[in-house]
Amino acid sequence: MSSLPSLSSLGFFRNLRGLGNRQFAVIGLGRFGRAVCSTLHGLGYEVLGIDSDERLVAHVMTQHLAAHAIQLDSTEPTALKEAGIFDFDTVIVAIGNYIQESIITTLNVKEAGVPYVVAKASSEIHGKLLHRVGADQVVFPEHEMGCALARSLTRPGLLDRFELDPDHSIVEVSIPPEFDGKTIVELELRSRYGLTLLAVGEDEKFEINPSPVMRLTEGKVMVVVGSNKDIDRLPL
Repeated sequence: MSSLPSLSSLGFFRNLRGLGNRQFAVIGLGRFGRAVCSTLHGLGYEVLGIDSDERLVAHVMTQHLAAHAIQLDSTEPTALKEAGIFDFDTVIVAIGNYIQESIITTLNVKEAGVPYVVAKASSEIHGKLLHRVGADQVVFPEHEMGCALARSLTRPGLLDRFELDPDHSIVEVSIPPEFDGKTIVELELRSRYGLTLLAVGEDEKFEINPSPVMRLTEGKVMVVVGSNKDIDRLPL
């Protein structure tokens, strides 16, 4: 749905990669929770959406944002157990604005033995409390989206970013005029910028590990990996 925020540039899925299961429970079906459901469902994972608001549950089902959605009070451990939530390997607590419910829900699923719990925080204090009650990963989507927006406004040549950790990223950037007509070896990306070139392409067709003698063309796209500090030195 176009009204849902995009998660492609967030670090949200970073720690979900490599998890063997293909089943996720998302508790809280506000804008963030629906975006998580929609993205995971679109990637082929089995997703169960949960909320205490019957209207949000119905919306998720009518819009086909998840395979299943149920209404329940996540602050009640009995309700979570009866719904089978404790059998999931990964639970995302997407309740952000109701801090007490968020913390109690996170505590409930961790005390029940859910191996991996991701929780949305609305403030730094909220995030610390979530960590205290056992959340394995705490995300601040509003903050991350704000940072992504600032980068897109100030660095328009940076098309997409995947954060490997807080200090390193893989980025897709438009080849700048300064690089036009030069070969990869002439640019000396590694020695001058500390970056490694992974691919070059256009129209979603990429050549992986391109030849060092390939000449770059302004307007095409290159994918590089390196520290965020070094990426920011590119002439974009």
